[in-house]
Amino acid sequence: QVQLVESGGGLVQAGGSLRLSCAASGRTFSRYPMGWFRQAPGKEREFVAAISSSGGSTYYVDSVKGRFTISRDNAKNTVYLQMNSLKPEDTAVYYCATKSSDYIARDPRRYDYWGQGTQVTVSS
Repeated sequence: QVQLVESGGGLVQAGGSLRLSCAASGRTFSRYPMGWFRQAPGKEREFVAAISSSGGSTYYVDSVKGRFTISRDNAKNTVYLQMNSLKPEDTAVYYCATKSSDYIARDPRRYDYWGQGTQVTVSS
């Protein structure tokens, strides 16, 4: 059974930084891509970033390019999201997710396993 556990969320002032972590268990972590998504109140869940199984390819939504960095440590079964220059509009619950096939996707419907989410709040 695949389990994903996020951590690292919190309250930060605009311009600050946070690093989210997502620890995975239940299958061979290094075989599958990972993604980060977020959902703000009253909005649909949206793609933030994704990383290939090897870590060699990464993808970002335009609104976070240059500010967020996704990375993974396959030895630790963990994926990270480094978030810098945070803005109030980044406020949301952040989720990590993984898929059952080895190709990256931006559509959350393509992901099969999800963590419980971690709240990120950016004050102005």
